[in-house]
Amino acid sequence: MTADDLVSLFDLESFGPDRYVGHSPPNGWERVFGGQVIAQALIAAQRTVEDRTPHSLHAYFILGGDPGEPILFEVERIRDGRSFTTRRVVARQRGEAIFVLSASFQVEEEGLEHQFPMPDVPDPEGLPDPVQLAALAGKAAQQRVKGFFDHIRPIELRPLDLRRYQPAQAGQPRDPRQSIWIRIAGRLPDDPAIHRAALAYLSDMTLLDTVLVAHGYSISSGRFQVASLDHAIWLHRPFRADEWLLYVQDSPSACGARGLTRGLLYTRAGALVASVAQEGLLRARVATVI
Repeated sequence: MTADDLVSLFDLESFGPDRYVGHSPPNGWERVFGGQVIAQALIAAQRTVEDRTPHSLHAYFILGGDPGEPILFEVERIRDGRSFTTRRVVARQRGEAIFVLSASFQVEEEGLEHQFPMPDVPDPEGLPDPVQLAALAGKAAQQRVKGFFDHIRPIELRPLDLRRYQPAQAGQPRDPRQSIWIRIAGRLPDDPAIHRAALAYLSDMTLLDTVLVAHGYSISSGRFQVASLDHAIWLHRPFRADEWLLYVQDSPSACGARGLTRGLLYTRAGALVASVAQEGLLRARVATVI
């Protein structure tokens, strides 16, 4: 999939008042990618709002989506206030809700400003890509990682924490933090709504891996059933999703087969453009003995 294909993915079909239909790309996924349904639901909500931009969204994943089926997005106009507008979106397949999103929009206003500073990190151009790094863990791991990144195009990554690609003893504790450079590979249109949707799309990437890497595992190991349970994004400042963004992630807690992760997204110039939080299921698979 290319950047142009991603833009086409965001071009939802109108299906009556405040109802839109989206489709999934033929990328081999068994379930709809979480970032895709977040982005499409945000696009659906934005279609019903004028002269205001989203500043936050909160979502729950209810059922795994079927990539072979269209997704119906139903927008509920909760409130249109003087400064804020609230929308609720329900995504359905075969009549069942698979995802819900609440989004808040605000008129442009002036106010106080501050932000956490961006960490001092190497530029992405000098860093190896994940497939090259996976070679440190052996040929089999490299093939698994290559297959994964072939599926997530046009998302492009440059990890900064090389430890997660080096062999580790399972269960060996590590610092539950990682940082990556991330972007959409290929030029996107100048429409800010497209860039907001693209950021929502890529924001679902690598968060839960931050939980696993703290324990010496990775998603590519296949040792865990992994699924996003909820997702929240706060949009702070303008950005382009087709330019490198530093995604600084940490995991404050893992308990009860769930892990909580947080992320901060910075431009190369150091502007904090978005904050993200996600809780996910991380259930150890039980080996079958024959």
